[in-house]
Amino acid sequence: MTKVSDYFGCLVFDDRIMKSRLSSKVYNSLKKTIDEGAQLDSSVANAVADAMKEWAIENGATHYTHWFQPLTGVTAEKHDGFITPAPDGGVMMDFSGKELIKGEPDASSFPSGGLRATFEARGYTAWDPTSYAFIKGKTLCIPTAFCSYGGEALDKKTPLLRSMEALNKQALRILELFGTEAKCVRTSVGPEQEYFLIPKELYDKRKDLIYTGRTLFGAKPPKGQEMDDHYFGVIKPRVEAYMTELNEELWKLGILAKTQHNEVAPAQHELAPIYTTTNIATDHNQLTMEIMQKVASRHGLVCLLHEKPFAGVNGSGKHNNWSMATDTGVNLLSPGETPYENAQFLLFLCAVIKAVDDYQDLLRISVATAGNDHRLGANEAPPAVISIFLGDELNAVLEAIENDTPYNGTEKTQMKLGVDVLPKFNRDATDRNRTSPFAFTGNKFEFRMLGSSNSIACANIMLNSAVAESLEIYADRLEKAVDFETALHEMIKKTIKDHKRIIFNGNGYDDEWIKEATEKRGLMNLRTTPDAIPHLLDKKNVDMLTHHKVFSETELKSRCEITLENYCKTVTIEANTMSEIARREILPAIEEYTAFLAKTAKNKKAVDDSVPCTYETDVIKKLSGLASQIYSGLDELDKAVIKLSDAADVEEEGYMIRDELLPKMNEVRVACDEAEVITAEKFWPFPTYGDLIFGVR
Repeated sequence: MTKVSDYFGCLVFDDRIMKSRLSSKVYNSLKKTIDEGAQLDSSVANAVADAMKEWAIENGATHYTHWFQPLTGVTAEKHDGFITPAPDGGVMMDFSGKELIKGEPDASSFPSGGLRATFEARGYTAWDPTSYAFIKGKTLCIPTAFCSYGGEALDKKTPLLRSMEALNKQALRILELFGTEAKCVRTSVGPEQEYFLIPKELYDKRKDLIYTGRTLFGAKPPKGQEMDDHYFGVIKPRVEAYMTELNEELWKLGILAKTQHNEVAPAQHELAPIYTTTNIATDHNQLTMEIMQKVASRHGLVCLLHEKPFAGVNGSGKHNNWSMATDTGVNLLSPGETPYENAQFLLFLCAVIKAVDDYQDLLRISVATAGNDHRLGANEAPPAVISIFLGDELNAVLEAIENDTPYNGTEKTQMKLGVDVLPKFNRDATDRNRTSPFAFTGNKFEFRMLGSSNSIACANIMLNSAVAESLEIYADRLEKAVDFETALHEMIKKTIKDHKRIIFNGNGYDDEWIKEATEKRGLMNLRTTPDAIPHLLDKKNVDMLTHHKVFSETELKSRCEITLENYCKTVTIEANTMSEIARREILPAIEEYTAFLAKTAKNKKAVDDSVPCTYETDVIKKLSGLASQIYSGLDELDKAVIKLSDAADVEEEGYMIRDELLPKMNEVRVACDEAEVITAEKFWPFPTYGDLIFGVR
């Protein structure tokens, strides 16, 4: 039996491969570029390209691609062969340093938000040496950044790398003040990925799933997730076989897939990796989502990554476990045994608290999508109001500092399980508050608002940038301080006092909390994507993001337009799909069943006029009324879609969708779902919720 350690990372041009195939001079130069951001020498690029090509060919590759992440939310790739003509009529396999470093894909059909003119089709991809190249199928994939002909970022990787550099720069200033040795500070992420698995033969019969990724119709089945029996339950053999192959494929690509289990909803599951550097974690998560779907198809399954594929059933999120660490391995968010005495930890903790409070709108914007709007605040995910959970111990520490009172510490409570043979252990000082959008979990923060299909780049760009801003403010003040310790204490104390409104350790699902958060604490409640996205261009946000060179103002305007446009297109496609399915499948099914009932009633009366036909008559009346309701609702829905063309701009269109189109879609759905419940199963035109979520056996 082959051990995992024998094949882990076998398809990755990682440090082990580079060390064995590159000269020490080339290897050391490349490592300096990766670790310290030093400029890459062209001769080094040629040597790396040659070694990379030979390794890829030995592993069956015939092509290479600059693998990048445009603003579509998925990855992109254009494949080129290694072949080049040979003088004798044959071919040679060639790959140069120039081809490794830069590519020129056509950028004309990618979202740009006005960053390029129509006639400027060219775009550039640039090698990101901090993320290892890998082989997918027969193609060598080279992670790259993507920019326009004019140099503006057209992707998610470029701003992410900029945000990581901004945080690194400011964190090093703070560490120098504490006398902590470090060459760089990196943010690390471990994104937990939730997903659904359903049978492909049933998926193929649902046009709403095919066109939109979620069901637009579906009555609640007799059993859903009420019994909580699926959560951490025994994994079904078919799903286990899928997970086994998925792990193998991920491990070959060096992705640290660690944990797998059933989630709350039937047919829902989760995969969690070990955390790694944010840039690499982002690449790995994009690959994970792609491979999840490919492996599913080989098992006769479909992997759904939509945030809310089924109404009334828990949706899927992606928990972004985020921390900061030095190149020497020091976790800057680790409290240690005595957090009250750990001034360095407390300052970095306060930097995060200040960042989340000051830029709560940017964090909400980073997870804003049409799909995630269905999930946030639905008692399965955090609310749209941002808050921080710290736990009792840290909360008590901060209160003591704010009030200049002694801190006596939280007594370790031993957990006694009532059975002598079982071990006794101390309770953790921090719980895992599942209702909090941003929870401290021991030595990291868990940002729980991301939707399952989101790129984690967006959230981490905003988080890194906001924390960099806090650290810069701290560093500017502390570097000028005459008495460092006094200035440090006062700064931490002021941060706690100014930003404690963002700290909440209670139930985030409670309506009273939302009321308190918005009315008493003044926190923002950006419930939908159209509510959130325009705040991207608020002056404070533009000033901060441009100051740290994460975005230019032009790039921010483009992303505002692209995100709103994506929202509008997504919901419009859903509305048009709903109209088509209701007109061409649901209404004919209702008519067919009512005709069947009418014929049945007529035949019964023909036998004996006194035979009761109450069932047939009542159902015919109900279905006929619902059919009329659906028909008129569809007319109103179609008019609402047409009316969108009257919007002055994409922002107004977003508000029209929120206020007019979505309510009309809901009205049509309610009537259709009511009709489903009273229509005989053999007449209903597509698989029901019960079929879909309990279909994998």
